[in-house]
Amino acid sequence: MSEAVHDAVKIGIVSISDRASSGVYEDKGLPALQDWLTLALHNHITFESRLIPDEQAGISATLIELVDAGCSLVLTTGGTGPALRDVTPEATLAVAHKEMPGFGEQMRQISLKFVPTAILSRQVAVIRDQSLIINLPGQPKAIAETLEGLKDANGQQIVPGIFAAVPYCVDLIGGPYLETRDKVCKAFRPKNAVRPKTA
Repeated sequence: MSEAVHDAVKIGIVSISDRASSGVYEDKGLPALQDWLTLALHNHITFESRLIPDEQAGISATLIELVDAGCSLVLTTGGTGPALRDVTPEATLAVAHKEMPGFGEQMRQISLKFVPTAILSRQVAVIRDQSLIINLPGQPKAIAETLEGLKDANGQQIVPGIFAAVPYCVDLIGGPYLETRDKVCKAFRPKNAVRPKTA
């Protein structure tokens, strides 16, 4: 074969904002997520996009809907701070079958390199059925930093981004084989979990 065949994947992307969902301002979260994932993955991606308000029951229902629709990965943006309307982590934990605390810990470590208020973020990651759900920050720049991590001027990784661990996690829960573009984000898998590259 002359062209590599990559698994197709369905990814849910959810932007959670009272004002953006009511049209007060333009949502920037969904385009940021879609652009980054398209750059980072070789896979053919079908996106399921949702723009919803900060309502806990509605967020939980949306996450369940996306998992039931076959999304192997669901990324949310917004609603993870300490403000009264920020309920994304609670809504996410409410639908969890397993918690994956390492993702939130690493996201805060990355963000702390930029702003001291990163300790106020409450992002969580969970598994529901065969889907990985991750809460990301609200700003497009912070989304990219969190997913990619930090690199020095020569492009060497200083702090790993969280997405490096996502493909293997999706493997372990029975999802499709996600193949990253190394220049954006190099996935880490144990040697016995790496598929030979298609010629």
